[in-house]
Amino acid sequence: MRKDIDLAEFQKALQKRLEAIESGQADKKDDRAPLELDQARTGRLSRMDAMQQKAMSRAASRLAEQERRRIYKALERMKEGDYGYCVNCDEEIAEGRLRFDPSVATCIECARKAEK
Repeated sequence: MRKDIDLAEFQKALQKRLEAIESGQADKKDDRAPLELDQARTGRLSRMDAMQQKAMSRAASRLAEQERRRIYKALERMKEGDYGYCVNCDEEIAEGRLRFDPSVATCIECARKAEK
Protein backbone atom coordinates (compact mmCIF):
# COMPACT_ATOMS: atom_id res chain seq x y z
CA MET A 1 0.00 0.00 0.00
CA ARG A 2 1.33 3.42 -0.97
CA LYS A 3 2.11 5.79 1.86
CA ASP A 4 3.05 8.80 -0.30
CA ILE A 5 -0.52 9.55 -1.46
CA ASP A 6 -3.66 10.40 0.49
CA LEU A 7 -5.92 7.44 -0.25
CA ALA A 8 -8.87 9.04 1.53
CA GLU A 9 -8.68 12.02 -0.84
CA PHE A 10 -8.69 9.76 -3.91
CA GLN A 11 -11.45 7.59 -2.48
CA LYS A 12 -13.58 10.67 -1.87
CA ALA A 13 -12.98 11.88 -5.45
CA LEU A 14 -13.92 8.46 -6.83
CA GLN A 15 -17.08 8.27 -4.72
CA LYS A 16 -18.11 11.78 -5.77
CA ARG A 17 -17.67 10.94 -9.47
CA LEU A 18 -19.52 7.65 -9.03
CA GLU A 19 -22.47 9.44 -7.44
CA ALA A 20 -22.54 11.96 -10.30
CA ILE A 21 -22.54 9.17 -12.90
CA GLU A 22 -25.23 7.16 -11.15
CA SER A 23 -27.50 10.16 -10.62
CA GLY A 24 -27.01 11.14 -14.27
CA GLN A 25 -27.95 7.65 -15.40
CA ALA A 26 -31.06 7.69 -13.24
CA ASP A 27 -32.14 11.04 -14.69
CA LYS A 28 -31.95 9.83 -18.30
CA LYS A 29 -34.89 8.21 -19.98
CA ASP A 30 -34.52 4.73 -21.38
CA ASP A 31 -32.32 4.89 -24.49
CA ARG A 32 -33.59 1.53 -25.67
CA ALA A 33 -37.13 2.78 -26.22
CA PRO A 34 -38.11 2.78 -29.88
CA LEU A 35 -37.60 6.05 -31.70
CA GLU A 36 -40.83 7.53 -32.99
CA LEU A 37 -40.53 8.12 -36.72
CA ASP A 38 -44.05 9.15 -37.69
CA GLN A 39 -43.79 10.41 -41.28
CA ALA A 40 -46.92 12.52 -40.96
CA ARG A 41 -45.77 14.40 -37.84
CA THR A 42 -42.08 15.01 -38.45
CA GLY A 43 -40.02 15.91 -41.45
CA ARG A 44 -37.03 14.00 -42.75
CA LEU A 45 -34.46 16.29 -41.12
CA SER A 46 -36.25 16.13 -37.78
CA ARG A 47 -36.18 12.33 -37.90
CA MET A 48 -32.49 12.33 -38.81
CA ASP A 49 -31.77 14.73 -35.97
CA ALA A 50 -33.73 12.56 -33.53
CA MET A 51 -31.81 9.45 -34.62
CA GLN A 52 -28.49 11.27 -34.24
CA GLN A 53 -29.41 12.52 -30.77
CA LYS A 54 -30.44 9.04 -29.72
CA ALA A 55 -27.15 7.59 -31.02
CA MET A 56 -25.18 10.27 -29.15
CA SER A 57 -27.13 9.56 -25.98
CA ARG A 58 -26.39 5.84 -26.26
CA ALA A 59 -22.69 6.54 -26.79
CA ALA A 60 -22.61 8.83 -23.75
CA SER A 61 -24.33 6.13 -21.69
CA ARG A 62 -21.76 3.55 -22.78
CA LEU A 63 -18.89 5.88 -21.83
CA ALA A 64 -20.48 6.58 -18.44
CA GLU A 65 -20.88 2.84 -17.84
CA GLN A 66 -17.22 2.24 -18.72
CA GLU A 67 -16.16 4.98 -16.30
CA ARG A 68 -18.40 3.55 -13.60
CA ARG A 69 -16.72 0.15 -13.99
CA ARG A 70 -13.24 1.75 -13.83
CA ILE A 71 -14.22 3.52 -10.61
CA TYR A 72 -15.50 0.31 -9.02
CA LYS A 73 -12.27 -1.45 -9.97
CA ALA A 74 -10.19 1.42 -8.50
CA LEU A 75 -12.17 1.23 -5.25
CA GLU A 76 -11.59 -2.53 -5.17
CA ARG A 77 -7.85 -1.99 -5.66
CA MET A 78 -7.95 0.39 -2.69
CA LYS A 79 -9.51 -2.31 -0.52
CA GLU A 80 -6.88 -4.81 -1.65
CA GLY A 81 -4.01 -2.37 -1.07
CA ASP A 82 -3.05 -2.26 -4.75
CA TYR A 83 -4.29 1.26 -5.55
CA GLY A 84 -1.71 3.52 -7.17
CA TYR A 85 0.23 0.68 -8.76
CA CYS A 86 0.07 -0.18 -12.46
CA VAL A 87 -1.99 -3.32 -13.11
CA ASN A 88 0.42 -4.30 -15.91
CA CYS A 89 3.92 -3.72 -14.53
CA ASP A 90 3.31 -3.08 -10.78
CA GLU A 91 5.22 0.23 -10.91
CA GLU A 92 3.84 3.22 -9.04
CA ILE A 93 1.46 5.43 -11.00
CA ALA A 94 2.52 9.07 -10.81
CA GLU A 95 0.47 11.10 -8.32
CA GLY A 96 -0.26 13.72 -10.99
CA ARG A 97 -1.77 11.03 -13.21
CA LEU A 98 -3.94 9.81 -10.34
CA ARG A 99 -5.06 13.37 -9.60
CA PHE A 100 -6.08 13.83 -13.23
CA ASP A 101 -8.04 10.56 -13.23
CA PRO A 102 -8.24 8.70 -9.91
CA SER A 103 -9.64 5.62 -11.66
CA VAL A 104 -6.61 5.15 -13.90
CA ALA A 105 -5.15 1.65 -13.67
CA THR A 106 -1.91 1.90 -15.63
CA CYS A 107 1.27 3.94 -15.51
CA ILE A 108 2.03 6.31 -18.36
CA GLU A 109 4.54 3.93 -19.95
CA CYS A 110 2.07 1.04 -20.10
CA ALA A 111 -0.63 3.39 -21.40
CA ARG A 112 1.71 4.52 -24.20
CA LYS A 113 2.52 0.91 -25.09
CA ALA A 114 -1.20 0.08 -25.19
CA GLU A 115 -1.86 2.96 -27.60
CA LYS A 116 0.63 1.61 -30.14
